[in-house]
Order: sequence, then C-alpha cells, then structure tokens
Amino acid sequence: MPWLAVTAVLAACSGPGTDAPVSTQSPVVAGKLSSVAVVTHGSPGDAFWNVVKNGAEQAGKDLGVTVEYNSSGDPGQQAKLIDNAVAQGVDGLVVSMANPEALRPSVEKAVAAGIPVVTINSGESDSAKFGAIGHVGQSESLAGQSAGKRLADAGRKKLLCVIHEAGNIGANQRCEGATKAFGNGTTLQVDINNPTDAQSRIKGALEADKSIDAVLTLNSQVAARAVDAVKESQSAATVATFDLNSDVVDAIRAGRLVFAVDQQQYEQGYLPVVMLQLYRANLNSVGGGASVQTGPAFVDKDNVDAVAALVAQGTR
Repeated sequence: MPWLAVTAVLAACSGPGTDAPVSTQSPVVAGKLSSVAVVTHGSPGDAFWNVVKNGAEQAGKDLGVTVEYNSSGDPGQQAKLIDNAVAQGVDGLVVSMANPEALRPSVEKAVAAGIPVVTINSGESDSAKFGAIGHVGQSESLAGQSAGKRLADAGRKKLLCVIHEAGNIGANQRCEGATKAFGNGTTLQVDINNPTDAQSRIKGALEADKSIDAVLTLNSQVAARAVDAVKESQSAATVATFDLNSDVVDAIRAGRLVFAVDQQQYEQGYLPVVMLQLYRANLNSVGGGASVQTGPAFVDKDNVDAVAALVAQGTR
C-alpha cells in the first residue's frame, strides 16, 4: 500500500476529538522501526485473532518490519509475553487488553523502557492512562448499543445476550450496551472452551423463558451454537452475533443469523504497525487522544456475498 494512501486511511479512520488525555510518554529518537511484537488475549488458532495476525504480518511485509505475533487467553501468561518482548528490546509493541489491570505493570514497563505501545481491541479507556500512544478498535459499548437497536427496530421484545469469556471487560461492555439500547434484556455466561455446554445453556435459557425472542452472541464460534440451540429448543428467537467467520457467513446466507457486527479486526492488526512506523520515523501520533475506530460495521443478507470472499481469504 502506498505510503500516502496508508496515511490517508489512518486519517479517515480517526474518530472525532475528545477530551481523552494524550499519552505523556517521552518521544523516542526518530529512526527506523525494525521489529514489532503483537501480544493478544486470544487463544492461538482462534478464527478472529488469525485475521488480526494476518493484518499485522501483512503490514510488516509492506513496511519492511519484522512482526512477531503471540497470544494467550490467560492474563498472567499474556503479561509474561509482553515482558519477554520488552526484554528482547523490540522497537514497538501492540497489545490487546481484555484484562487491563493484569497487564498494566507490563505495559508500563514497556513504556518506561522507551518502547512505544499501541493498544488494540480491548482496554480503550485505559490505553492513554497506561502510556500507550494510541488505541485501535471499536467502542464495545457503542457497538453493543448499535446491535441492540437493530434487534429492537426489528420488533424483538426480549433479548438474551451471551457472554462467552469471564473477566473480559469488552464482552461485558457489549452486553451492557445492547441491553441499554434494547430495553429488556438478560445475560447468560457460558464458556467458549466448552462449546457443547454453551449450546446446552443457551437451549436451557430459551426453554425456561419462552418470551426471549432475540439472542445476541459476542463471538462467531458461539453464534453457531446459539443457532443450533434455537432449533433444538423450538424457539422462534432471532439470532445475531459479533464477529465473522465462514460459519457465520453461511448462516447469514441461509437466514439463520440476521446480522454480524464486524469490527474489521484486520485493521486492528495492520494499522498499529503503521502507527508505530509513523511514530518511530516522524514522531507522529494518530487520533489526537481519541481511539481509531474500526467498527461497528454490519454484515447482513444485503452485503454478505460481497464480504464472503474476504472472509475466506482471512482479511475480514
């Protein structure tokens, strides 16, 4: 991607200015960005995080930067991965913060070592506080509100929002936003690592409360389980989800899912590497203290065919 085009994309993605504080990290000496460590909270091999990884690695190829991607669903292990990157002296760090306080010491250690940090996906409200130079992602609360409103506008009356990962601040924000906009909702906690049990719990909730006519999942893998649970419980509930994978695309095409909230996570991998390059080479910052918003975008029956090929190639 041409350098001017990349800069233009970043400018277009930046949201309106807010009163959020700009990072007080001391500028590093301008120079070349050679290496970037990306450390996320997703499980290795997860379909969502594979797209983030693809974006980061493609940015590295385009800019001539070595990108090393690691992930762990355990906050303690994720903190160790950050510490390892700091010890190796990387030029830049990209971190997702589903559990911000668990990662705070490690992120602040990186900042103190003069390593610029860009946070992605989760931890938006803590990003500048921890010393990051920027955040790339979607506002989970606003995305949840958008999803809840779409379901309410479709005439649904009671919402079940399914949280798949305990302790994930972003998941809670999604459900809180959806319930707020929808007006009448409840949440259900399941474990993404036990999909059979997750499906059973969703089915049980639908059988116990026949008034539930909308189910919102926060993960593409759980979405398929929710679709099956609706069928098994003989419920007439509408199912929608966050995030895309090939199963979600197929379900939207077949009418089993009404929409997916797409946070365009490829950008969450690609754009931070560009931001770090701009910061290293030209001491530029992006966003003016506000996050660079990658979503929410929506995929439904009207645009699913156009997006399907991009999902298959690992960029959506």
